[in-house]
Formats: sequence, C-alpha cells, structure tokens
Amino acid sequence: MAIGDSNTYKSGTMADTPDNTIGHDRPRRPTSVSVPSVDEKSAGVRRVEAIAAVLTTWDRVAIFFGVFLVAFAYGLDGTVRYAYQPYATASFDNHSLLSTVNVLRSVIAAAVQPTAAKVADIFGRAELVALSVFFYVIGTIVETVSTNIETYAAGAIIYQIGYTMIMLLVEVIVADLTSTRARLIFSYIPAMPFLITTWVSGNVSQSVLSVTDWHWGIGMWCIIYPVCAMPLILSLALVGRRARKQGLMDKYTEDVKSKPWGAFLVDLFWRLDVIGIILMIAIFALILAPMTIAGGFEASWTAPQILGPLIVGICCIPAFVVWQLRAPHPLVPFYLVKDRAVWGALGIAMLLNWSWYMQGDYLFSVLQIAFDFDTMTATRVSSFYSFFSVVSGCILGLIVYKVRRLKVFIFAGTCLFMVAFGLLIRYRGDPDSASRAGVIGAQVVLGIAGGMFPYPAQASLQTILKHEHLAVMTGVYLATYNLGSAFGGAVSGAIWTQVLPVDLSERFAAFDNATLATWAYADPFAFSLQYPVGTPERQALIDSYKHAQRLLTITGICLCVPLIAFAAVLRNPKLNDQQTLAQDSPLGHAGVAEDGRAGEQKV
Repeated sequence: MAIGDSNTYKSGTMADTPDNTIGHDRPRRPTSVSVPSVDEKSAGVRRVEAIAAVLTTWDRVAIFFGVFLVAFAYGLDGTVRYAYQPYATASFDNHSLLSTVNVLRSVIAAAVQPTAAKVADIFGRAELVALSVFFYVIGTIVETVSTNIETYAAGAIIYQIGYTMIMLLVEVIVADLTSTRARLIFSYIPAMPFLITTWVSGNVSQSVLSVTDWHWGIGMWCIIYPVCAMPLILSLALVGRRARKQGLMDKYTEDVKSKPWGAFLVDLFWRLDVIGIILMIAIFALILAPMTIAGGFEASWTAPQILGPLIVGICCIPAFVVWQLRAPHPLVPFYLVKDRAVWGALGIAMLLNWSWYMQGDYLFSVLQIAFDFDTMTATRVSSFYSFFSVVSGCILGLIVYKVRRLKVFIFAGTCLFMVAFGLLIRYRGDPDSASRAGVIGAQVVLGIAGGMFPYPAQASLQTILKHEHLAVMTGVYLATYNLGSAFGGAVSGAIWTQVLPVDLSERFAAFDNATLATWAYADPFAFSLQYPVGTPERQALIDSYKHAQRLLTITGICLCVPLIAFAAVLRNPKLNDQQTLAQDSPLGHAGVAEDGRAGEQKV
C-alpha cells in the first residue's frame, strides 16, 4: 500500500490490470521456487494488515516519527558505544579481545533476527518493540557495572538481542506500510538519524570521557532509550486498539486464545525452531570466537580451550543441516532461498559486512594510534560511512521511485565499494595531512557506495516476497548481514592477533625493553599518551598498525570480487505501487513473485 493511501489495505495483492502485469503478452519461465501450500496467514501478519486498514495519514506520520526517534536513540548510542568499546576492553587489559566481543554480538544477532521475525508474526510488532526495550536496558546495565571482560561480553550479548530486535522491527514496519517503488525511500527513515549523529557523536563521546569514564557513557542509555521508544509503542498500540474496536482483530484474537497455554508453548517451541537456534549459535560461536583469541604473543591453536570448541562447532554443522531439512518450521526456509533473487541478495548481505569489518573492526583504534586523530575526530571519521551512505541512499531512493529499477544501482555500488578499498590500502596510517585526507576520502567513497546497494538489495528481496514471508525473510537477510559481521570480526581478529604481536616484538626489540611491546598491544591508548607522535617508540607502533591494516584491507578488496558477482545475478523487476510484486492469495503458492506476475524482467 502506498504511503498516504487511506483505502483498505490490499494485503499485498496485485490488481488484475494490464498496468500491473507489464509484459503479460510475452511467455515467461515459471519460477524455480517450489513452496509448500500456505492457506492462511499467521496471526501477526493478519494483525498488521488489520492495523493498516484503519491507518490515517496522521497515523502514518506518528508511526514513522516513532521509527525515526527510536532509530535516533539506538543510532547515537551505537555510534558512541562503538567508540567506548576499545576503552572498555583496554581497561580490562584486553584490547585485542575487541573482535571477540564483536563476533559474539554478531553471532547472537544472526540467531535473533529470524527468531524475532517469527515472534513478530505470532504476537505483533508493538509487543516485540516493548520486548526489545527490556533486553536493551538489561544488557546496558550489565555492561555498565562490568569489572571484567567476561561480564562486559555478557552484557554486550544481552544488549545485542534488544538492539537486533528493534533494528529488525523498524525495517519490517516500514515494509508493512509502503509500496514496492517507495520502499527504498522509506527504508532510510531508520537510517536518517546518522545525518545528525555523525557530527554530534564525537562531541558526545569526548565530552563524556572528559568528565567521567566509559561506564557512564554507556549507562545513561538505560534512561534515554526507553523514553525514545515510547512514541512508537504508543502509536502502534493506539492504532491496534482502533482496529480492535472495529472488529478487525477478531480473527487474530481467536488464533491467540484458541489453544491452552501448554499446547501453545509447545507449538511456539517448534515454530521458533529453538533447536535450530541453539545449533546455529553453537556453530558460529564455537568456530569463530576461538579464531580471535588463539593469537597473541603466545599462539595457542593446539590448546584444549581453543581446539575443543572448534571441533564441537564443526561437528554441529551437519547436525544443523539435517535438522533444518527435517524441522517442521525451519529457521532458514530453504524453499525460498532457491531463487537467485533471494540467494543473490543474501550473498550481498553476507559479503558487505564481511568486507567492511576488514577495515572497520579496528578502524577507531587505527585512527587514534596511526593517524593521531583525537577522540572526537576519530569518532566522526569512523561514522562517515553511515553518514554518506544515508545521503547517497536517500538520493537514490528518489531516483528509484522514478525509474522503478534497482539492479543497475546495486551493481554500480558494489564496484564503487571495491574502489574504496583500493584507497584504504593506499592510505592506512601516518599522521601527516596527506594520509589523513586519504583515509577520510576513502571513508566518504565507501559510504557513498554503501548507500547504493545494502538497502536496495534488501528492498529488492522484499518486493518479490509474499507478505506472509516478508518478516521472516527480512530476518534471514539481516541474519546473514550479521553473520557477515561475525565472519569479518573473526577474520580481522585472527589477522590482528596473529600479525600485530609478532610485528611489535620485532620492532620494539631495538629498544631493549621487554615490556614495551606487551604494553603497546594490551593498551595502545595509554601507550600513545606516554609516547606522542615523533618519538621512536610511537613510530614503531604506527608502523606495526600500518602493516596489520594493510593485510586487513587487502583481504577486504578480495571479498569485493564475489560481492560484485552476487549483485550481477539479481533479478531486475519493474517496481509498482503495491506492497509486494508477489501474488498474496491462497491460489498463489509461490513464495516469490513469478516472472509473469512480477512485471517486466530484465537481467
């Protein structure tokens, strides 16, 4: 349904008119996706369609304002928390475990995405927003009071659950209420706060660190975030109340109350695929996390605490595959993933974050140590990707609304992404003005490219799905996005912990001080205060950082090759003014838009 249309929600069906079946006079291949018959929609999908049926223009304004406000809160928090995280790990004398924390967060996020989507389809969107607030606040409290790396990591994981839920929900809500041609424009509403947070986040982080420490910088969001989430929860709840009064929620209420609690919980257990979630977390956490901690000054790949988790994680892979093929409600719906429009978009999501983390995982530390930026400037530069991706993405959204195509922009964006990595290989360290300008320019180009394909790839995926599958497949898309983060964090952490300690030992051997290399590795920020730019010790540290960053960025540019290939295989349907290009009726069993129904196809 197009924004501003107050007519009854059409459930994503396409009107049987020539305009909506462009190219209908030409023969089409049937879709390669075979999907089980789905006679009824889930309760949550029917509920959101009932809500959409009573929406007014002002309701939409209120909902999208609520989306913007909550996105502003978690966006600013995420940016400054990213800046505080190196200080937190360094305060525990474990700066090198930064990537380990990021890997654990990414693995949990990947498991939560499809699970949260299923919960949203069962219970509703507003309820999941409220649940996200609970996890967000609890995790933030645990991080704030942590006194060791283990407690901090536990808090980061709980916080990540809430953060992941709200990020999924705002994207699903936008997709619920927008047409295919307007989808890209409105998908950037949750990202628009980065236009502001990029410039204020540096001031916030530096101001907080100047009067207190990172504990309070994180802890203040226990109050700020719930307040900012209330408008979205209230706007969804009020519209739901109106739909209930009009009797549009009766079918949803019957579904929820039709089973006793015991049977309902058993059914929920299978629908959420709890076994699949456990196996998925085990695989990625047990394989990827050890990669980030096995290095250091004394490599320990054969140690039992490293080798054991790796073996168990690898053994879980066949168990996960077998279970997903036999599960009544699999975590990953393979029957939808068979189409190139789906697996192409998922490949983009995976490789985007995998390659980005090659340069971004330790970017803040590199900016401060190797380029000698202060905290405020380093925070801003590390946020340039988010800022410029939103700017270019919003402009692209207007263009796509007019031309009604996505693929050409996605392909061009992946190519430009590769160009940015070439610049990052060239400018990877040194505090001189040319190197500083180079890394800033590289982040700008990376951001412009980032606005041209991640959100468009997500929109491309959503437009060809039936409404019933929209939340789950958006969750799968974001899950692969987070798995890319996990792989990126694991590989960057492995390179960092394997390469940097050896290089530091070699360069600091000339200073005849056995503790210098260990100190520089464990807490580079304190080391840099003691040895400013111009001292031989600081130059040795800068050279080591440049060497490690060179290997990271070369790995990133190599990953851009398959990224471009995935962009090339996407379909290129013509977008329209409906909620989906797929038929959304009991007679249309295909999970994605058939070529004959999706509009004119151009490869």
